[in-house]
Amino acid sequence: MDVKRINDHVSVSPQISPEDMPALKAAGFTTVINNRPDGEAPGQPSSATMQAAAAAAGLGYHFIPLGREGVSPEMVEETKAVLEGSIGPVFCYCRSGTRSTTLWALSQAGKMPAQEIVSAAAHAGYDMSHLLGHLSQK
Repeated sequence: MDVKRINDHVSVSPQISPEDMPALKAAGFTTVINNRPDGEAPGQPSSATMQAAAAAAGLGYHFIPLGREGVSPEMVEETKAVLEGSIGPVFCYCRSGTRSTTLWALSQAGKMPAQEIVSAAAHAGYDMSHLLGHLSQK
């Protein structure tokens, strides 16, 4: 797994496998957010498979798929609710980690200064500078 820490509460990564869930639990994560739509690529584990693996490992699981239709306000609100409701660190994944970082960044608009959001994402290896206008509007 290529885990990239955004802050003490959120980390992101590219696609993981069901077998990675126990390691996430052992690393201290309490919740997993899957931002990858089912069927995006051949061989990709389904959300149902990932949810079962998360449950078996004792992790909370949320499916907030971000596909070609783009980001919706509902996705941002759902991400915000999961992050705020988690009792421990949250692990988010998609194909590359970019969509997970995008939803995290947008969910933090109005809670953190825009430049701090962009900086935290950059520290994890994701360029969110294109979102500055959106992050500053909240």
